[in-house]
Amino acid sequence: MNLHKIIPTGLLLLSMSTIGFGQMNNTILSISDKKSTPETIALYKNLITTSKKAILFGHQDDLAYGVNWKYEPGRSDVKDVTGDYPAVYGWDLGGIEKSSPKNLDGVSFELMRRYMADVKKRGGVNTISWHLDNPISGKNAWDNSTKSIASILPGGENHKKFKSWLDKEAKFLKSLKDDKGKAIPILYRPFHELTGNWFWWGKGNCTPEEFKKLWQFSFEYLQKKGIHNLIYVYNTADFNSKEEFLAFYPGSNYVDILSFDKYVYNDPTKDHSFVENCLKQFQIMSEIAKEQNKIMAFAETGYEAIPYSQWWTDTLMKAMGDFEISYVLVWRNHGWQEQEKKMHYYAPFKGQTSAKDFVDFYNLERIFFEKDAAKENLYNK
Repeated sequence: MNLHKIIPTGLLLLSMSTIGFGQMNNTILSISDKKSTPETIALYKNLITTSKKAILFGHQDDLAYGVNWKYEPGRSDVKDVTGDYPAVYGWDLGGIEKSSPKNLDGVSFELMRRYMADVKKRGGVNTISWHLDNPISGKNAWDNSTKSIASILPGGENHKKFKSWLDKEAKFLKSLKDDKGKAIPILYRPFHELTGNWFWWGKGNCTPEEFKKLWQFSFEYLQKKGIHNLIYVYNTADFNSKEEFLAFYPGSNYVDILSFDKYVYNDPTKDHSFVENCLKQFQIMSEIAKEQNKIMAFAETGYEAIPYSQWWTDTLMKAMGDFEISYVLVWRNHGWQEQEKKMHYYAPFKGQTSAKDFVDFYNLERIFFEKDAAKENLYNK
């Protein structure tokens, strides 16, 4: 099957004729924040258009560090291999809630701010997640020993603390400006992998109603703080039905993009479950996307150390099928992990086993890196 010749089917059959947005099922597809900046509206509109023909490729912390290097201006493992940057850049705010100068992965927030401005200037897209600490225990996001969400909702004992965290986040978000002083649009993915039980906000650690209230409160609080440059990404881990995907869904007025995260843990040449499960989940999610008038993303994926030389054009492309997907992002290139005694990376570097296949992946018509994304003028109507 010649994957780059696939014509995407089945998600957004829309014409871009109504106030810069599409029309689907006779319902205007509109952004959730009704006070969104013009550039944010334009990005959302253009993601709708672009997803009909291509998938934007993304990489976490791409500009900050890679395998065996850190903080070298202009460097990127992705660029070292392909000659081009990714189209989407992932960043994380973990640590901002405790006023740390660096996030949980060691990237300074000041440097992150500059990277994000550079990305916007080149025509790329920024996405943010937030591994925020457990508000009861003070331990990291993976501490699921307490049922914390009830405590940070209005009336809860930690509500004031949580609002102070949102204040710090809002201050950072407000500081994200381009070279013209305009707010940089962000794909904002809070409380991610919510159907998993490994984070304190995840399934099993709260009720669906508590999670919905948390999302809705956060959404409305950031808007009260004057934040209008966010495109809200609802993100799950595994799910097996519409009902499971939507159990914690806060409502179509609070969400712009539907997504899930899924990683490869077994040899994909012998175990086909990753591809099969991704296709199953995309099928379910595409049906919800039609009903909810949303677009889709593959918000996190990857195969640690990428030992399969054709993972990109074979496994990953098969896993996305012919669905209309706005972007796919692989996780960070940390490099050597001393404690685990192993390499930890998800995009290839020069000489890595899958580097040649990654170039073939780069050359697919259906995959956009930054040069292709820039041609789309994503921030212009």
